[in-house]
Amino acid sequence: MPSTHKNYHWRIAGFYFFYFAFVGLFAPYWSLYLQSIRFDAMQIAILMSVQPVMRMLAPTLWGWLADRTGNRRQVVRVAALGAALSYLGVFFTTQFTGLLLVIGVMSFFWSASMPLVEATTLTYLGKHSARYGRIRSWGSVGFIVTVLGLGYAFDYIAIAWILWVGVAIKFGILIFARQIPPTEVLAHHTDSQSIRSLLLQPQVLALFGACFLMALAHGPYYTFYSIYVVEHGYAKSAVGWLWALGVIFEIGVFFLMPWLMRRYSLPQILMASMALAVLRFLLIGWFVDSLPLLLLAQILHAATFGAFHASGVALVHHFFQGRHQSKGQALFGSISYGAGGVAGGLLSGPLWQHWGASVMFSLSALAALLGLLLLLWKYGVSEQRL
Repeated sequence: MPSTHKNYHWRIAGFYFFYFAFVGLFAPYWSLYLQSIRFDAMQIAILMSVQPVMRMLAPTLWGWLADRTGNRRQVVRVAALGAALSYLGVFFTTQFTGLLLVIGVMSFFWSASMPLVEATTLTYLGKHSARYGRIRSWGSVGFIVTVLGLGYAFDYIAIAWILWVGVAIKFGILIFARQIPPTEVLAHHTDSQSIRSLLLQPQVLALFGACFLMALAHGPYYTFYSIYVVEHGYAKSAVGWLWALGVIFEIGVFFLMPWLMRRYSLPQILMASMALAVLRFLLIGWFVDSLPLLLLAQILHAATFGAFHASGVALVHHFFQGRHQSKGQALFGSISYGAGGVAGGLLSGPLWQHWGASVMFSLSALAALLGLLLLLWKYGVSEQRL
């Protein structure tokens, strides 16, 4: 790892903090804001799916641009500025078409940054990539601060104040985007291969397919979870704590990742996270009125996102290196959180309206199970040290 580690650690950590602070605003509370301005379930599902649509389409373009120019840092800065300026459009419309356009443009820029910062972080850490979770955990801290603070605030102030909080967070992202360190892309023996040939490896296809299914499983959760628990009598502050609880345990897993990676292979960690996702979504769907079981379901977020994300990013880093590193992380984001999130979010609307939350979350459990079976098929349960 570079000798400048201590100088740059806080810069990358600060970007993660504000980036995921915005996730802590958007994922739990944006649907409540949309509900407050009289959108129905289908409209909410569509508007909440705009962001994953852009995570599906935009990162590959931005990743290609970063690898082509060799300047990830400048691309991150441009994307952060574009996201901040386009976000201001939320103050000028409450119409469905207007918000669809504003969120679409904002998400086009916003979705560009994370795959590039992930690639920068792993390049920066070098052979110490197991420490990725310790830097990434600052994103979880940012999420917790936002989700808890807003949860309590919205018990006393109007949900419309969410717009101004978003401005402050976007400004923070803009500041730390300018602090991202430069990193040198090292030559790798796969540089002569096409990105297509790397993507079509059976293990890579299985990885991306399973991650797509995992993101699909989480689509209903990110779209309707807050509305779901509020309708079952929980206060908005309780909603904040439920979201935060999962992320608190997520931080613990990020710090445990070096220990886990010494004892288990990356595919084994990924498969365990998917098995626990099956349990988690069944608990949410059928036991929402049992606070202890709802708390257990949120604790399992440590596995279904924390361990899943850290092992997934590390596997992508294993398969895509050298000049393909940014494109690999972008493809991972596009196929999993992008395409999977879109599919899950859009399916959640009609499922919520016509079949109810229990069926909706049961299908989330089924998607996670299919992802687990796909990984078992191509990776097995052997001690593959990936």
